[in-house]
Amino acid sequence: MSERVAVYVDFDNVVISRYDDVHGKQAWRKDDPRQHGQAAVSKDPLDQKLAEARIDIGAIIDFAASFGSVSLSRAYADWSVPANASYKTELIERSLHLVQLFTASGVKNGADIRLAVDAVEDLMRHPEISHVVLVAGDSDFVPLAQSCKQLGRYVVGIGVTGSISRALVSACNEFIDYAHLPGVTPPPPVKKSDSPKKTTATKSKKASGKGSADAAATNLLVRAIRVGLQKSDDDWVYASGVKSQMQRMDPAFTEKSLGFSSFRAFVESRSDQVTSKVDNGQLTVRLP
Repeated sequence: MSERVAVYVDFDNVVISRYDDVHGKQAWRKDDPRQHGQAAVSKDPLDQKLAEARIDIGAIIDFAASFGSVSLSRAYADWSVPANASYKTELIERSLHLVQLFTASGVKNGADIRLAVDAVEDLMRHPEISHVVLVAGDSDFVPLAQSCKQLGRYVVGIGVTGSISRALVSACNEFIDYAHLPGVTPPPPVKKSDSPKKTTATKSKKASGKGSADAAATNLLVRAIRVGLQKSDDDWVYASGVKSQMQRMDPAFTEKSLGFSSFRAFVESRSDQVTSKVDNGQLTVRLP
């Protein structure tokens, strides 16, 4: 039986989060570009900023399709908002069902509740669905991810940097940052600041963040190897099993997000922490 995939997109959240990721924290709140984005070609600064932070619908659906046939897909938003409405053609062309959510309280449109209710009902009606792809980053979706797993489904999360809840990452079987999806074009570089001090501070912060991510990945690798060694009678464990263990421990782990083309390249870059060799055509690792 072929794998069947259901995709649920908290579209309002994704659009806002991507805008903030590209243009800076709280940029959406400061710019308030909700009434922009309909013009295909525009010199309006907010139209241009929305275009720079535009979501690639195809990249999301194509990634979801890597798990099996996408048999059900829904996107939740207030489609009367021009910034969201500008995506309608692309969404319909990729066969997403657009669920209209009007703002009831002036701020929240209840996307998380409606999405969760629909997802659970869909899984009850369609036992053939094997994978659930949640395109969201809010911790409000943790109970939904847990419920889907309890119902025997494999849960994949897709979120945008800056709005990803660690609790949601842990609740999924697998999680990937939107920016790391195959086919997603990196946003244009941020214009250089007139203040050298500010530029230096930004570079220092980015370098510190990368160093922290590298250290966390190394620690995760060592922990996964230790787990593998506990189940093995040998001092060596297969790297493929180690990677699977790492992704179970941290669903957000991917070597490509750290700049490595393969898991082998990632392991070999940690030669001071991990020893590796090829055994019968397969990469094996151990702790020195």
